[in-house]
Amino acid sequence: MKARGQGTFDAQTFLDSAGLSRKVVEFRRSQVIYTQGNPARSILYIQEGGVKLAVVSATGKEAVVGMLGPGDFFGEGCLAGQSKRMGTAISITPTTALVIDKHEMIRVLHAEHAFSDRFISHMLTRNIRIEEDLVDQLFNSTEKRLARTLLLLARYGKQDQPQKVLPKMSQEMLAEMIGTSRSRVNLFMNKFKKLGFIKYNGGLHVDSSLLSVILHD
Repeated sequence: MKARGQGTFDAQTFLDSAGLSRKVVEFRRSQVIYTQGNPARSILYIQEGGVKLAVVSATGKEAVVGMLGPGDFFGEGCLAGQSKRMGTAISITPTTALVIDKHEMIRVLHAEHAFSDRFISHMLTRNIRIEEDLVDQLFNSTEKRLARTLLLLARYGKQDQPQKVLPKMSQEMLAEMIGTSRSRVNLFMNKFKKLGFIKYNGGLHVDSSLLSVILHD
């Protein structure tokens, strides 16, 4: 959750200046970054792109539990003693991420108290977003879930400049994100287009007026 202003957390600036041992890794669209059950040895920070966090049940059913973008950390469970990944992380667009060894991250968190405080605040904010995603999945209609997902992907509500134009993303992927069928996504995408909430012109453009779908009872 990258934001600017008093008390905000500019993770990229800190990571650039802290002397952290880390590597930059690029992932293609729909590439598995790590899989549920893999050893948990690192924490990742998204510089560009987007990542879907999902959990798979014993019967093979997948549930999407979070959608992350630039400025977000993920894989942080290893810092709390998790030896294995509790879910699967998949890039939803071409993605660039910093991969930081967990021991290195723990060292810096212990040594830099100001960073530690802001990192904890940052992660709590991220977790609140994931809880909101789950509530949205449980209680909101398909139309509202789709509208909220499009707005989040476009980064509306951020203090920095919203993205507005989304990278190429199939309706199948959107359907998977919100837990519905492609035909339902197609129905509502056509409706949003007719109402002027979205348009296709060198990419998917999302207008802030789409908020009216979420706010309407």
